Amino acid sequence: MATATLPLRLLSSRTPALHAASFLPARASLSFAASAPRHWRILASAEEAPAPVDSEVDVLEEPAEEVAEDAAVPEPVEVQLAAAGAGKDADIFAVVMIGSRQYIVMPGRYIYTQRLKDANVNDQIILNKVLLVSTRDKAYIGMPVVTNAAVHAVVEEQGLDDKVIIFKFKKKKKYQRKAGHRQPNTRLRITGISGYEEYPADPILQVPA
Repeated sequence: MATATLPLRLLSSRTPALHAASFLPARASLSFAASAPRHWRILASAEEAPAPVDSEVDVLEEPAEEVAEDAAVPEPVEVQLAAAGAGKDADIFAVVMIGSRQYIVMPGRYIYTQRLKDANVNDQIILNKVLLVSTRDKAYIGMPVVTNAAVHAVVEEQGLDDKVIIFKFKKKKKYQRKAGHRQPNTRLRITGISGYEEYPADPILQVPA
């Protein structure tokens, strides 16, 4: 059987050889053995040079987005008062307590309260926990409530508040929770304030001009 021998190719003497001192601390020197130094030269022609780029950039103005009217945005006060009927009702307001919160109410305006469970849409309700009634020249201050005073309202809507995000996170525990919540509410339209006339009133002092 004929056997073939392959010639061995030796490494060129140009291959850098690490000196034994390279394994010493950083202050030790490192030497390379090379037969001849290599010189490199980079040539670039003027034709291949990139053309200069103008730094001025035209900024295009984006058209302003149209904001749709939200149905929950209150109407102007003047419009609400005109709808309720101008006159004596336009100069009166009251402070009424619903649940654990107090609200300033005026005829013709609407308020959002916490959900009234037993009320349906278009139901007429009477709020009798009135803390204060004020007119143009008199103030009826309750102790704690104004006797026989009542605020008349109509239920317009049973809705939900805007969503609130609840996010819980614990670092280094791989724990996070995300949930949303919408609080139920009720929209009331105030139609009138009555029954306060017989309660003792305090005069409102007029500030001289």
